[in-house]
Amino acid sequence: MALTGRTPLLAAIGAVLVGLAAPSAAGIAVVVAVLLLGVIADVTLAGSARALRFSRSGAASVRLGERVDVTLAVENQGRRRVRGVLRDAWQPSAGVVTDRHRVDVGAGQRTRVTTTLRPTRRGDRRAARVTVRSVGPLGLAARQCSHEVPWTLRALPPFESRKHLPARLARLQQLDGRQAVLTRGQGTEFDSLREYVVGDDVRSIDWRASARAADVMVRTWRPERDRRILIVLDTGRTSAGRVGDAPRLDAAMDAALLLATLASRAGDRVDLVAYDRRVRAAVSGTSSAELLPLLVNAMAPVEPELVELDARGLVAEVLRRSRRRSLVVLLTALDAAPIEHGLLPVLASLTARHELLVAGIADPRVAEMAASRGDAQAVYDAAAAERSLAERRRATALLTRHGVHVVDAVPDRLPPMLADRYLALKSEGRL
Repeated sequence: MALTGRTPLLAAIGAVLVGLAAPSAAGIAVVVAVLLLGVIADVTLAGSARALRFSRSGAASVRLGERVDVTLAVENQGRRRVRGVLRDAWQPSAGVVTDRHRVDVGAGQRTRVTTTLRPTRRGDRRAARVTVRSVGPLGLAARQCSHEVPWTLRALPPFESRKHLPARLARLQQLDGRQAVLTRGQGTEFDSLREYVVGDDVRSIDWRASARAADVMVRTWRPERDRRILIVLDTGRTSAGRVGDAPRLDAAMDAALLLATLASRAGDRVDLVAYDRRVRAAVSGTSSAELLPLLVNAMAPVEPELVELDARGLVAEVLRRSRRRSLVVLLTALDAAPIEHGLLPVLASLTARHELLVAGIADPRVAEMAASRGDAQAVYDAAAAERSLAERRRATALLTRHGVHVVDAVPDRLPPMLADRYLALKSEGRL
């Protein structure tokens, strides 16, 4: 049972009238009795909130930051009309825009209410409960009941780096046989013959074909298709650090989505694994058309774990999943200590069989601190920032010395820079 705002208002009016007309205990008792009878009558005559039955329909997924509607169907199986307020409660991060609705459902009738959501965090956002307050005919009291009506809305990664895709696809077309390359590498295959023009590499001349033709003929080469790309997301403790308004892991996911989409358009096979001390998510062996939906659904519920990355276990997992030579892209924090003490000791077994690219997510605030000199506190902050930058440079140098390709950039710049490095490796025949 619940009292409405009308009850204390009437009580206050009654107290004022008694105080002005006939101040006495009997007068107060009469007011209380009248109000009590009204409350009992309202509770008795109000429709039963327990007799309501609910079902949900609507969207099951939405990109982070976008709005979506979830519909709640209400059926009154009781014998009295239910009039009042319905509250559709969700997790706070579901971003409920409107959760309270006026309802008026006659006996045996149905109605629908729509709850608008705009999630503020990636992952599965669940409905809490539906609470109905059925008000009596006098509006003094209500019968209240809560119902569990489960529903899960999955907030997918927003893929904000999609805007960089058209420019990279245009460059990919130049590598994909529409503008054949003349430099042969490990990842190139024969494309066609054409006549020699000034500026062509003389090493590409096909002497046998030239002997059969009237002109000098040269071979052209193009990047091979069906290469293997394994994207590895570090979900250890360093991925929990916030860079700007989002965890470092979210920036890594955005870069992984752009790279995966680009590589799949290039005809390469893309797999994904999220790992810290065990596999948190994995996508493998899927077609190009299904890749992006599977990736965003696999990434959506993954959260950073407050444990150190098990580099030895990660390398073992990569070697188990990729038996052919592949490009392994590790998205991590590029902090000096985890690199030096975790990854470097087991790096040789990985680089011996695969091409490794490490992508680090840098914090732009560190560079801002390094440039500040306003007061004594700013100087101390700048010194700490410079030390942090020096450690990142040392980690980058160590990885480069071991034959690892490194991309280190802030979240906004990481996706296009990673895509550009992939295209560069492909054009050089490294894939």
